[in-house]
Amino acid sequence: MKKVLITGFEPFGGETINPSWEAVKALPDQIDGTIIKKLSLPVVFGKSGDMLISAINTEKPHAVICVGQAGGKASINVERIAINVDDTKTPDNEGNTPIDQPIRDGAPVAYFATLPVKSIVANLIKAHIPATISNTAGTYVCNHVMYAALHHASRHHPTFQAGFIHIPYLPAQVLEKPATPSMSLDNVVKALEIIIRSTI
Repeated sequence: MKKVLITGFEPFGGETINPSWEAVKALPDQIDGTIIKKLSLPVVFGKSGDMLISAINTEKPHAVICVGQAGGKASINVERIAINVDDTKTPDNEGNTPIDQPIRDGAPVAYFATLPVKSIVANLIKAHIPATISNTAGTYVCNHVMYAALHHASRHHPTFQAGFIHIPYLPAQVLEKPATPSMSLDNVVKALEIIIRSTI
């Protein structure tokens, strides 16, 4: 039986929820006969990647889909590329602010996602869910996790697919920010199910 490992993040930046974990934990445990394993990651450089790789080694999934919050975005952003750098002025949840630090010393400068990014976007739009390909996952913990997954896959599991999905705020997060885009939890969960089906 196939297995997909899908991850979300804990809250950060003063938020009380993170839509990525709210959506991931709402997914069913099986989709079309594929086992769905769910994991909440800390918003911490280093620890997040290490926890993900440990879960990959334990679960041995056929695909890894990491999900994170992209506040201010109005659509599902399917990330195309991860770069080998941690760089931020915004502290992670343990106060770390790495500047121009490689995620893996001596490793490639970037990896392309191995998820079917164009098919995912096409299938989301077909389902009337706004979606686009994004060419930067930033240099915060989201990019860190995406790079860690793809680097690990390239070295140890070249046959499995991996990538990253950025999702908008949930409506509850923008009650006092009415001009800020959001997406309902139901639509985000539906989007993740489509992404899983598109991958498997």
